[in-house]
Amino acid sequence: MSTYAIGDIQGCFNSLRQLLHNIDFSQQRDQLWLLGDLVNRGPNNLDTLRFAKSLGDAAVVVLGNHDLHLLAIAAGVKKANKKDTLDDILSAPDRDELLMWLRQQKLLHYSKKLRTVAVHAGIPPVWSLKTARHLAMEVEVALRSYNYEGFLKHMYGNTPATWRSNLKGDDRLRLITNYFTRMRFCDRNGKLELSTKTGPAQPPMGFAPWFSHPNPGMADARIVFGHWAALDGNTGTQGAIGLDTGCVWGNKLTALCLESGEHFSVGC
Repeated sequence: MSTYAIGDIQGCFNSLRQLLHNIDFSQQRDQLWLLGDLVNRGPNNLDTLRFAKSLGDAAVVVLGNHDLHLLAIAAGVKKANKKDTLDDILSAPDRDELLMWLRQQKLLHYSKKLRTVAVHAGIPPVWSLKTARHLAMEVEVALRSYNYEGFLKHMYGNTPATWRSNLKGDDRLRLITNYFTRMRFCDRNGKLELSTKTGPAQPPMGFAPWFSHPNPGMADARIVFGHWAALDGNTGTQGAIGLDTGCVWGNKLTALCLESGEHFSVGC
């Protein structure tokens, strides 16, 4: 059995199929960790979502910002953007079934055996693994609840920007979600800067890539994540491994075998 973590697919289903063929993936034998942004901006979002759902226990999915955006549009609390390519899902006969499945997925997955954490964007330096797991569950509970539309309606926004344990309500859930699904740059106290989307060599003043800050609470686990295509997978640290290699932008789709550390990629 092998476990493969795969970066942002974003509807590039043909590239995913080629990558799985190249690594000889078997649903009966292996497991995929899909690191969020399964959909949007690419051409085959419906096929991608149906395939991920069909994998059952052979797949672990953590949600990304584009996956949550799909849920918000479907719930009628957000209008689609001009660059969105989600109509194939929104008009599908199995739309409701797929969206219900998507709402059941995680924001964080941890394997003690592999000593590895999967998230979409990252974990701020002010959270331990224990804290991150508990906070992820808060958002997961909100997303699975009968009032999930209320969570999605108030999900958008860049404030508050700094974590405080006494945050409550929509502000608390919004910030947790932003850390897990949108973060690139922050300061050592966890203050987010969400406007800059450049590579790590051009940080906004006073900020740095989240993974460059010491985090003793995550010392016993490596983090695999997506979201940041400008990294092209390069973080400069063994404790955080970026796997968004910009497939939807014409670069490549990448998988990491968590047991061997070997990378596999296909062009897009």
